[in-house]
Amino acid sequence: MSNAQRDRRSSRQGRKVRAAAATTLVAFTLAACGSGGDNDADADDGNGDAAGPAAPATIPELTDEPLDLSFIWFEWPPAQLLEDFANAEYTKERPNVTVNVNTVPNANWHDAMFTQFAARQTDFDIAVLDSQHIGEAVTNGSILDITDFINENIETDAYDPYLLAAYGQYPQAETGQRDESASMYGLPLLGDTWTMIYRKDLIGDEPPETWDEMIEVARQCQEDNPGISGLAFHQANGSDAAAVTYNTVNALYGGNLWNRAEGQIEGVINDEAGQRAMDILVNDMKPLTAPGSGNWFIDEVNAAVAQGSACIAFNWIAASGGLLDPAQTVLGETREEILEKLGFATLPTQDTELVPLGGMGMHISAYAPDERVAEALNFMRWFEQEDIQKKWAEAGGVPSRTDALESPEFLEAGPFNQVYADSVSRQRDMWNVPEYARLIDIENTNVNAALNGAKDPETALNDIAREQQAVLDGDGGL
Repeated sequence: MSNAQRDRRSSRQGRKVRAAAATTLVAFTLAACGSGGDNDADADDGNGDAAGPAAPATIPELTDEPLDLSFIWFEWPPAQLLEDFANAEYTKERPNVTVNVNTVPNANWHDAMFTQFAARQTDFDIAVLDSQHIGEAVTNGSILDITDFINENIETDAYDPYLLAAYGQYPQAETGQRDESASMYGLPLLGDTWTMIYRKDLIGDEPPETWDEMIEVARQCQEDNPGISGLAFHQANGSDAAAVTYNTVNALYGGNLWNRAEGQIEGVINDEAGQRAMDILVNDMKPLTAPGSGNWFIDEVNAAVAQGSACIAFNWIAASGGLLDPAQTVLGETREEILEKLGFATLPTQDTELVPLGGMGMHISAYAPDERVAEALNFMRWFEQEDIQKKWAEAGGVPSRTDALESPEFLEAGPFNQVYADSVSRQRDMWNVPEYARLIDIENTNVNAALNGAKDPETALNDIAREQQAVLDGDGGL
């Protein structure tokens, strides 16, 4: 690591992302970019038709003066990876630019962004949004419409249409479909899904093929290996932890989260398939987890794997790289020794083969100054090129371009990368609506309560359905 990189890392670790900007930033006012400062006219009109300030189709003239381009994300390894990668590679094209990736704890990520959006001034230029955050940001007029920019600068045919839709489109199309007439508000930054991590030395080289089989294998492994739990998975009441776990099981057993066309949740998520999924999660899977795991999330699951205390685990691929670091695990003194014990596989199938959509997109703050909006557009154009996406893959990122996903640079960079490539066509997302933050809080709270014995599974799921339906109905539906 160079001295400059050390300085950047030291600076980054010392920074605190503020709840609101410390200085007043000038709103984006280029004539081609919409209204800028007061975005009331760009917000939802009450009929579900979202609009927002528009970025220019061509990148405005870039400054030669020193410039800091700031992202906001949550604290996890890909955030540091992005900062290091950008300052090593983007500066070859733009040596006057320093990229800062400011981070907050995952649980505070949404509020750290949307508090600033509500104040109409941000200390970040590019917000890294979950796919489900897009609707809220668009209807509040907080991010730029980059449809014309994408049409002029991005090879959209190089992507799976679903990934473009998931990480940028609003209104969102049905899962697996892209609406060519819908506006685009972001571009992919990091693709992701769950991988099944399993102990080859305990259950064998071949992973279970179905979810039912996986549960039985985990149960047998737990019985055969005292002190080792059969399963490790996300259960926490925070971010989207417990909800994603339930949604994954729900999808695999043929359930649905809602009927989008009808705006209907009650009677859908808690139908027979949904209740079966909740019963399996609480009564079959939970007993195979470690005592005290009721609030586990990404780090805790990784720790259980690294400490050799789980037979089978589920985690996001983008957070799994540290499992191959001998300094972080007891499973081997070299990467090769670790991989003799650890296997990575796509999720088992059941009634369906669906897997959770993870990853995030890049979205430009509508309140960033003109010169940093121009730089943000240029960064996004640069980042989405084929050669840069392959370099991103080599560095440890998960690209979204098909040519990069299928490249040796990606597939050979990690044992879980083939898992992601094989999972793209199987992904299912959640609700992509402005009410997402409230819907996810309801689901997290109730699933976590069921997993920790505070509610029985049926009551928890019925409460989710009733409370989420009230959110949609109280806001006038869809």
